[in-house]
Amino acid sequence: MEGEKAPETAKAVELWTRDFALVTVANFLTYMIFYLIMAIIARYAVERFQASTGMAGFVSGIFLIGILVGRLGTGRIVEEVGSKRVLVGGAFLHVIASGLYLCASTVPVLAIVRFFHGVAFGIAHTGAGTIAAQVIPRGRQGEGIGFYTMSQIAATAFGPFLGITIGRYVDFGYIFFVALLIGAGSLLVSSIITQPPSVNPKRLKVRRGLKLSDFIEFAAVPISVIILIAGFIYFSILTFMPLYSREIHLEGWAGVFFLVYAITVVMSRPVSGRLLDVKGANFVVYPCLLLFALGMVLLAHAKSGMVLLLAAIGIGLGYGNLFSCGHAIAIKSVPQGRVGLATATYYIFIDIGSGIGPYVFGSLLSFMGYGSLFEVLAILVLATLGAYRLFYREHRADSP
Repeated sequence: MEGEKAPETAKAVELWTRDFALVTVANFLTYMIFYLIMAIIARYAVERFQASTGMAGFVSGIFLIGILVGRLGTGRIVEEVGSKRVLVGGAFLHVIASGLYLCASTVPVLAIVRFFHGVAFGIAHTGAGTIAAQVIPRGRQGEGIGFYTMSQIAATAFGPFLGITIGRYVDFGYIFFVALLIGAGSLLVSSIITQPPSVNPKRLKVRRGLKLSDFIEFAAVPISVIILIAGFIYFSILTFMPLYSREIHLEGWAGVFFLVYAITVVMSRPVSGRLLDVKGANFVVYPCLLLFALGMVLLAHAKSGMVLLLAAIGIGLGYGNLFSCGHAIAIKSVPQGRVGLATATYYIFIDIGSGIGPYVFGSLLSFMGYGSLFEVLAILVLATLGAYRLFYREHRADSP
């Protein structure tokens, strides 16, 4: 056994390989488009088409439903056709979808474009996430996934900041043109990544029929349920932050909110990823959920820019680290040959929560204000503590 583990120890040093760096950049560019448009689409629908907040939430959320559709099929075939082909194909569709926003002339057409864009994103992101999981050394998954998903966090800052800033001074069409250019960059980077070797291609060839396990990795479902709830909450914030900040007369702070959120996560995520590998999941997840709830309470009662930024710090420490740690927990729970499917499963659940979140949140605004809704969501975050405890007893959550 000692002779078998020695090579793994040597490989554990090689985290920042060429392909890991390239797929991290590709992931950043893909998410830049995601957050660039997500941060302004509700406002765009309201101002350009006079849509209601409920309809604006629907237009925003249907993108996430499209991602779900893209992932469902891709998770099953990613190992069979190759994760690089999936990534490049999704990146190409991403470019097309970004350009189609310029042609949307009505709310229904805009919703169709959003759905198609979501499908393209789901395909590209599943390919990128699978490549990342394949090239990260098995013993450093918490740390590696932490660094990889930092690219998403950087996009969380720069995407909304860029979108909100451009939207305040020039026509929304410029935002979609910028998204098109970023998509072209993502396609270029994706095309020069080396295809990781397939884990067990023979098993894939003899597979017959369709089973639910071809689309969902059941071992990854418990942590995926937790992130579904968290995604429901976070994407409601992301979608309606521009409108909420305007209502509380802090519109100029909305973009800064996402910058502070991203800086907080970038500074804390390497630490949380390493703690996950060394101390176990419980050591990280429980504080993340508590900090997330605290951030939501601060957001609900934000009357000044400083309080809004304190909320960003709490949400960054909470949701920002929960997101990457949950992904690491998901892939630690499966054999290497099921990593792609576990990744797809994890993000499918995020997509479900993120897709219905903005629509439900926007609809509830007809009955209660932003502050009250954020307080309710803080209680929902606390409720996930019990769900996590139910799903992951200590020996299970801390297992590698």
